Amino acid sequence: MVRRRVFAFTAALALLIPAFLVSPAAARSSGRSVDRPAPASIDIEVTSSPADQVSGDDARLRLNVPPGLADKLAVLVNGEDQTDHFSEIGTGVLEGVVDELDLGPNEVTVVVNRRAASGNPARATLSLVNHAVTGPIFSGPQQDPFFCAVENDYDNAELDGPVDDDCSMETRVSFKYRTTAGAWADYDPDAPRPADMSTTTTMDGDTVDYIVRWERGTVNRFIYSVAMLSPDSQDVDSPDLSAWNRRLIYYFQGGVAVGHYQGDPSRSRMLYDHGLGLGYAVAYSTGTKTGTHYNLVLGGETAIMVKDRFVSTYGTPDYTVGVGGSGGGIQQYVYAQNHPGLIDAGVPQYSYPDMITQTIHIGDCELLERWMDFRVLAGDPTWADWENRTWLEGLAAWNDQDNDFGPAMPPGFPAGASECVNAWRGLSPLVLNPNFGTAEGITPAQQAAVEWTHYADAINVYGRNADGFANNTWDNVGVQYGLQALVEGNIGPEQFLDVNANAGSWNNEPDMVQEGCPFLSFLCPSPADLAGLNPVPDIWPDIIDPWSARNMALSPDGGATPAPRRVADDGAIEAAISSGLVNRGAIEIPMIDWRNYLERELDMHNSHQSFATRQRLLNHDGDASNQVIWFTDAIEGQPRFDQTPMAFEVIEEWMTNIAADPKAGVAGNKPARAIDSCFDADGNLIHAGNDAWSGILDDSAVGPCTERFPIFSTSRIVAGGPITGDVFKCDLKPVSEAIADGTYGPWIPTADQGARLEAIFPDGVCDY
Repeated sequence: MVRRRVFAFTAALALLIPAFLVSPAAARSSGRSVDRPAPASIDIEVTSSPADQVSGDDARLRLNVPPGLADKLAVLVNGEDQTDHFSEIGTGVLEGVVDELDLGPNEVTVVVNRRAASGNPARATLSLVNHAVTGPIFSGPQQDPFFCAVENDYDNAELDGPVDDDCSMETRVSFKYRTTAGAWADYDPDAPRPADMSTTTTMDGDTVDYIVRWERGTVNRFIYSVAMLSPDSQDVDSPDLSAWNRRLIYYFQGGVAVGHYQGDPSRSRMLYDHGLGLGYAVAYSTGTKTGTHYNLVLGGETAIMVKDRFVSTYGTPDYTVGVGGSGGGIQQYVYAQNHPGLIDAGVPQYSYPDMITQTIHIGDCELLERWMDFRVLAGDPTWADWENRTWLEGLAAWNDQDNDFGPAMPPGFPAGASECVNAWRGLSPLVLNPNFGTAEGITPAQQAAVEWTHYADAINVYGRNADGFANNTWDNVGVQYGLQALVEGNIGPEQFLDVNANAGSWNNEPDMVQEGCPFLSFLCPSPADLAGLNPVPDIWPDIIDPWSARNMALSPDGGATPAPRRVADDGAIEAAISSGLVNRGAIEIPMIDWRNYLERELDMHNSHQSFATRQRLLNHDGDASNQVIWFTDAIEGQPRFDQTPMAFEVIEEWMTNIAADPKAGVAGNKPARAIDSCFDADGNLIHAGNDAWSGILDDSAVGPCTERFPIFSTSRIVAGGPITGDVFKCDLKPVSEAIADGTYGPWIPTADQGARLEAIFPDGVCDY
């Protein structure tokens, strides 16, 4: 059996995901004019999108021409003259927007309209492929059913709702100002200047009235937003660029959802105060919010289309920097890999390497939680000590934490909590159960018509199985839960054998049923009913089923017959990799990966994820110099310090250096502060240096930040897997080989124990 690792990249991805044609030097040009060495021929660049991924009927082009030809050119689009759309922005560099493009292929021709000096070219051509602003471009057939946002969601963007069946609406431009009290208010250009209007000082040092031009509408069926300072004029048809610092922030939003919905826009992200106040333009879309959907092929397409809209309308930014937390951080990593040129730098917050590989270990959470809960009720005190649950789950667990589900649980449920419970409970069915999921405002009949899983959400990637459901990547064949705990002596052989015989796996989709209490609250018993309940484990799932046990494949006889393991569908893993849903580490742009340290809070944004990403970068090409990891401490009950503004300052230094010396590359242009660091809860530096995180990915002595902020792992890591967390399906070796090669440490199974292992793992055990 072949192990499916993320570095097993196929050529399919290179064919599926074309890059932006804008060069890094063009994307990072400094100032409002561009001066370059004169080219030997006419060069046409598309700065708004890849040439074959244009949308909205227009595109911004940059022409680099030999000396003396700038005023001798004609620009023809499908034979029609659009020369007057272009102006010189630097010596030998012209820029302009071609418009009225046809859907499909368009030919742009640049010709010399008067005889030029001998040897200079007289002609250059470029093909642009234009797509409808409603999409799609490359994401495949659009999702159906697709539900429009509801009234409250439109209120967030101050839109009037959809104007047609695909949830599209007219573009709207209005103006806001920032009050001295720190709120947004409507701005009327024809009224006297408001007394409570604040001012702001941009990165360029200009102090201006804090007035913002706010454009909203729909692109690719999702709600998009573009905002920027507009202090000098408020013309709906002609943007005021006087206070723009020539940088674009793309704000990617997180959350977890399975699509079929236009989404709920975030006002605070659309009107990102910190960025706007410094003169950044800010782009946003509900299609790049993972709380709307987690199809990152569709999300990448949407981001390209939104940036196309921005660049075509406002201009080419010196650089685009991404920001966003959780799923917003994932998107920065995945889109930087899949669509070079979309963003030039990123500030992923609370990030994971990607979404799909998180399902590998999170799919284990409830299998293990159910087993441990039932062992406690059977009289085994080991798992009543919640901190011991880390032995099997890898994730944090604490005895002194409130369990979010505790009050609803039957008598005998132990006090304490784990990250699996407080952070991840409910997400396994959301990803795996086709019966479980909702979109706001839909009817029960509509819900019943939808296969509510991540895999169905991205059906164009995974494809459909013969059973009628989407193909699925989840697999636990050969996984030896708790192997590290066994080797280290934290659990004994009988516990190790029991958990692996009884943990089980997940039913195939045709055999799954709707979830129960607590996910469907109307099925939950009253506190009085719970108080009188006999705590017999076998009846728990009939009353309250937080583990989704009714959808598990379990042993029919308490483990005498080992529970079956689940096998991933053929081709699903390869599809995840080749489509770019998996972060393979092919990322070259500056990234400041920042998070508050939240392990004590059992928050799902566990800190080892930053290092999982770093190891993937190292596995890709041996170089992770483009990634900087910052942690800031967090004290429960106190406001969390946000290191993001500092990260933007460092990104600005970094990008300025790259623009000044592009040959030095990303690593050669790192400023002093672009280094691994950790900070206290007030944002004060604790330590900065290459040794900050020593001891995590190497065998060096524990670094100062490593010691201050201990990391945890996952169920697959403590089962012997790598920190990268990217093994969907492991290579297998015979149990006899595992016994012979010392896989089990000091434990040498007896003949009966060996036979038991063979029965539990008939196909062999994972050989990581």
